[in-house]
Amino acid sequence: MSLLKVKNVSKSFGQTEVLKDISMQVKEGQVVVVIGPSGSGKSTLLRICTNLEKTDSGSISYLDKELVNSDTGSPVYARGKNLREIMASYGLVFQDFNLFPHFNAIKNIIDPLIHVQGIDKNVARKRGMDLLEKMGLEDKTDFYPNQLSGGQKQRVSIARALASNPKVLFFDEPTSALDPELTREVLKVIKLLAKENMTMVIVTHEMSFAKEVGDHIIFMDGGVIVEEGSPEEVFENPSNERTKAFISQ
Repeated sequence: MSLLKVKNVSKSFGQTEVLKDISMQVKEGQVVVVIGPSGSGKSTLLRICTNLEKTDSGSISYLDKELVNSDTGSPVYARGKNLREIMASYGLVFQDFNLFPHFNAIKNIIDPLIHVQGIDKNVARKRGMDLLEKMGLEDKTDFYPNQLSGGQKQRVSIARALASNPKVLFFDEPTSALDPELTREVLKVIKLLAKENMTMVIVTHEMSFAKEVGDHIIFMDGGVIVEEGSPEEVFENPSNERTKAFISQ
């Protein structure tokens, strides 16, 4: 079952075409890892899938509910209740954490549940505490972001994204701001989620991690999907010369 379908999505910023007719599907329980050089369109694709950027053309749907459709020409986006239901089906972990500096760890996690989703405060706190324990941060409940390491902040961000029980979890370069030791902390958590069959789309520059955790690898360059397939196909036996050059570097 496909949880996410992207069809013929294109995006330009001014005269620069960043995405060119991109199509992909993400199946339930699948870990799709998107790799490629800087400027290849990876993060723009992720931002369009999570409604942080608007597409110029194409369609995107979650669980067969359309976020955007361009069949009649200009993109038409879901609105109101439909949009809220679609946005509740995914979570996003940013590369720069995006935590509220004036909230402690637990409040960063549960505040959206209480004030956006209307979940009872005690229920939300129990869920937040369970997630902090899962992240290995049960002793950091009352710590503020400036009291946490980069790896700890990113794990709080992951807990916040998981708190709404998303069907698909997106990661935008989740370790790009971290040193190698802190990177290992975060990658350990993502590997745990993969073992639990969490459906994920991960944009990363960590090639060894991509090969280890991904079920399906997408290599992008110049705004197009150059090659995709299993980790073995893309990393060990790529068919495209551009992929071979990128992997060899």
